[in-house]
Amino acid sequence: MVPSPVLARLRTRGPGVLDLAAPSGPRPHQVPRHAARRAHAAPEEPPTRPRLAVLIPAHNEADRIGAAIDGLRDQTRRPDLVVVVCDNCTDDTAEIAVAHGAQVFHTQGNTHKKAGALNQAIAWMLPHLDDRDLLLVQDADTVLDPTFAETALATFNRKVGAVGGVFYGEDGGGLLGLLQRMEFHRYAWELERTGGKAQVLTGTGTMFRARVLREVRAARRAGVIGGGSGYYSLASLTEDDEMTKAVKTLGYRAMSPAGCAVTTEVMPTLGKLWHQRLRWQRGALENLRDYGWTKVTARYFAQQVLMGFGALSFLVYLVYMTTFTTLYGWPGFSPFWTGIGLIFVVEKTVSVRRAGPKAVLVAALMVPEMLYDLFQHAVYFTSLWGMVRRSEEKWVAT
Repeated sequence: MVPSPVLARLRTRGPGVLDLAAPSGPRPHQVPRHAARRAHAAPEEPPTRPRLAVLIPAHNEADRIGAAIDGLRDQTRRPDLVVVVCDNCTDDTAEIAVAHGAQVFHTQGNTHKKAGALNQAIAWMLPHLDDRDLLLVQDADTVLDPTFAETALATFNRKVGAVGGVFYGEDGGGLLGLLQRMEFHRYAWELERTGGKAQVLTGTGTMFRARVLREVRAARRAGVIGGGSGYYSLASLTEDDEMTKAVKTLGYRAMSPAGCAVTTEVMPTLGKLWHQRLRWQRGALENLRDYGWTKVTARYFAQQVLMGFGALSFLVYLVYMTTFTTLYGWPGFSPFWTGIGLIFVVEKTVSVRRAGPKAVLVAALMVPEMLYDLFQHAVYFTSLWGMVRRSEEKWVAT
C-alpha cells in the first residue's frame, strides 16, 4: 500500500490547524503503472490494516466537542486521524478541539450547512486515502461506544459499503427526554430483530469505505443519482437519509450492528423536537420523491404508506371512542379487544425493557406514548401537506 503523505505527516505533527489546500505529493490511486511494476520487484511489505480517519462537522459546538473527541480516544480501535470540521464557528470549538488532541479543518465560504462542510472536508481528505481505507463521519453532539470502531471494521465485507450507528438518547430531558429514549430503544430493538440491516445511515456516526464515497460522487456526476456533484447531497434536508439511499442504489448493503452504539442528545422542548422531526420527516419524503420508485426505495415507500395508514386509523379510533362514550357511555368489557390490548401493551413494554424500569412503567401506562404518537402523526401530516403545497422547509437549528 502506498503511504499517504498527509496522514503520515499529521500523525507525527500532533494537534494543530489544517489549511484548506491539501499538501502536494502523489495520491495513492494515481501512482504510475511503471512505478508499480518497478516496486513489484522489491520485497513485499507485510500487509497493513486499513487506516481510519474521522471527520466531526461542528458549528459552535464548544460545549460538546471535547466529549466527542474523548469518546474516539477511548475506542478499542483508535482512529489514525481525528479532524474537527469547523463550519463558520464563532465560539471556541477549534481551540477546544486542538486541546483534546484533534486536528481542525476550517471550511471556506460554506452556505450549505453540514452537507457543504462535509463535502469540503471529504474533498480535502479523500485523495490521501486508499480505496480500502475508512472514513467515519460523526456528529459533534455524539459520543461513540468504545467498541464502535472495532465492531464497524469487523462488519465490512465486499457487499457492505457503510456501517451506521445504533443511536440512544442521553440522560435528562424529563418525560419528553424519556419518550425519545424509548423511541430510540425501539429502533435498536427492531434493528437487532432484522440482523442489523440499517434503515438509515445515521448522521450521529457512520463509517464509509473510501472507495464507496468515490463511487457516490462519480454516480452523482454521471446523473445516476441526484444531489449535485459532491459526496453529500446539497439538495436534501436529511443528508444521512439521502446518503443511505445513494449507497444502497449503488448495490451496497448498509448495516447497523448492535456493537456500534452511539449516545446523542435529546430535544429538551417540544418546539425543538417539532423542528427536528419536521426536518427528518420532510427530508425523508423529499428524498423518496427525488429517487422515485426503485428496488431500493420500494420498502421506504411502503413504510411511509403504512405510517400514514396507522396515523389515520389511530385518529379514527380516538374519534370513534370519544363519540361513542359521550353518547352511550363506556362500551363495557370485551374479552377479544381486551386480549388485543394486552398483546399491544406487552409488545410496547418488552421493546423498551433495556431503557430501564421508568420506560417500562410509562409504556404500560400507554397514555403518555399515545400523546407522543399524536405528536408524531402531526409531524407526518404537516410534512405531507408541505410537500403537496410545495412550501419550502427551512433548516432550523436544534
